[in-house]
Amino acid sequence: MKRLQFPLICLLALLLFASIPQARTPLVQDGKKSVFQRVITHPGAQLFTGPDQEAPVLRPSVKTFTAMYIYDRQGDRFEVGVSSSRADGWINAKDVTVWPQAITMLFTDRTGRAPVLFFRDHAAIDATCRAPSVKQTIAQYTAQLNGKAALPPDFPVVASEPQKTAVAEKNFYLLPVLNIDNQYSPLNLLEVASINPGISPAAQTPPAQLRAGFAFVIDTTISMKPYIDQTLSLIRSLYDQLEKSPYKENMAFAVVAFRSDTRHNSQIGYTAKVICDFKTVAQRKELETALASVEEATVSTHAFNEDSFAGIKEAVDHLNWKDFGARIMMMISDAGPLGAGDPHSSTGMSPKALADYLRSHKIYLTALHVKSPSGRKNHAYAAQNYMELTRQSDNRASYIPLDATTPSKGAEAFDKTGRVLANSYAAILMATAEKKLPGAKQLQNNSSTPEDEARRIAETTGYAMRLQFLGNQQKSMAPQVVRAWIADADLEKMEENAGAPILAAEPAVLLTKGQLSNLYRQLKLLLKSSEEAFLSGQDDLFGMLRSAAAQMSRDPQQFSLRPDQNLAQNGLLDEVLEGLPYKSTISSMTQHDWEAMSTGERDTFIRHIKGLLARYEAYDKDAANWESFGSPNPNDWVYRVPLGMLP
Repeated sequence: MKRLQFPLICLLALLLFASIPQARTPLVQDGKKSVFQRVITHPGAQLFTGPDQEAPVLRPSVKTFTAMYIYDRQGDRFEVGVSSSRADGWINAKDVTVWPQAITMLFTDRTGRAPVLFFRDHAAIDATCRAPSVKQTIAQYTAQLNGKAALPPDFPVVASEPQKTAVAEKNFYLLPVLNIDNQYSPLNLLEVASINPGISPAAQTPPAQLRAGFAFVIDTTISMKPYIDQTLSLIRSLYDQLEKSPYKENMAFAVVAFRSDTRHNSQIGYTAKVICDFKTVAQRKELETALASVEEATVSTHAFNEDSFAGIKEAVDHLNWKDFGARIMMMISDAGPLGAGDPHSSTGMSPKALADYLRSHKIYLTALHVKSPSGRKNHAYAAQNYMELTRQSDNRASYIPLDATTPSKGAEAFDKTGRVLANSYAAILMATAEKKLPGAKQLQNNSSTPEDEARRIAETTGYAMRLQFLGNQQKSMAPQVVRAWIADADLEKMEENAGAPILAAEPAVLLTKGQLSNLYRQLKLLLKSSEEAFLSGQDDLFGMLRSAAAQMSRDPQQFSLRPDQNLAQNGLLDEVLEGLPYKSTISSMTQHDWEAMSTGERDTFIRHIKGLLARYEAYDKDAANWESFGSPNPNDWVYRVPLGMLP
């Protein structure tokens, strides 16, 4: 028996080894050595045991928008796997889109742009861009799309973004980018697929009428007493007007106040707090009483800039917005914000990160900047930050400077502007209820006064809100297209806005919650270990961040597997970056750009990264915008993170 023991052990070991799946490597993309071929799955995809049509079903349902690697191609099927070390089964080619990188596109808000058209092929969109009048050509296509006559088989446009509504908020569509033509830069032509899984079953039926929540976010530091008083006066007069309207219950007001960091001086009282949640006309007494008790601070804050971003985020997080399809916020301050990375900032967010936070909650902010003589040195900084915070897809900011050479003059300007803004939104609510809202072409106004600008802002954002409300009501969906070409900017306005195109679709990266968590942890570790050396120019933080950004745009799964890998050191970075249709901030920089940065510019960059970290923390908590597609594991949930929010 002892002589049989060794062969028996060997036999068992061989059987055990044979039963363990052997590590494999996915196919690489053409012309690459280390970038793997990937696909993204469509709704209804299944896994099979083999490439033959008779092969049994291995998995009857694959989660929608799962990124998988390609290991083999046979006939009409791909051998695929979620892991880059083993295949899971075979999938029909028609149920996936080959996706060379992780970039997808998101439709921007319709604040001044036409619906996106999907062209049959590159020749069709290129011919349109070369037409004697692009605007007239697009108008002809749109008229035919909206007409009752059947379209000819060779019609250049195969689909359109919904013409009279926006895509419903609960339609988690994907527009993966397959190819790019930048000959008309800064406008880009993109080959995309349009994958539409439909409306989430958990989506609630929207209310029958469009209701507006209007939040006043007010600076209550020293010098702001006239504006606190004027806010109360303004709200009272707005309530008085609403009393006479048949739609008076369709609009409600709320007030949030902000100051600055109480850790520096506890006598400031608070950083930000809700004075009163939304109240309609019937509940006006509660809001008026609460606001009448608000006083300006009795002590000075630590700097001229205040934590206005804390007030805005407090309003987003702690006001009850759920009953309002139109979500409006008006912030007023005579100071600039505490920026990203500022140790006294309670949010840690940059203007761009906070703007993204507002967009994800469908809240439209207008910033009123009180330009008083005492803040003259701060005016440029405040204007730059508030314009970045409120920039819309038409390149215009929802920012209004107020002449406040005297407190009374400033308070009067605030009253007039706030009144026009609120009344314009109220008129849009009434027009929506009566189905009389004018079309987008009527919303282009030339602004010469703060009141004119307020009217323009209300009309453009109000139009976008109405489209979103109708889209939610009608459960409007993105088109389902296998392959088509779109422009990332408004083709209708291509000729008149050649230098600054009106953005129609913006790039984003599809990330799982686990991948975003890995990026957050790695960036935090990099900053902790490298900040001091980076500021003195003695660290390879640039290489590490550029490597991370490249991997997140190309293949987030590979970053998750090896987050500390420096592709620059491995000589692989150029290969990963080559061919990417869009690049993040750090990916667009060269080593020379990096080395030429001054100490101040390096400090600004560190603050930018800290602002991204603050935004990632907010993403993690934003349960409403993560899509699970039925997965119980939160790490598998997906989010379309704007490319501007990557390093």
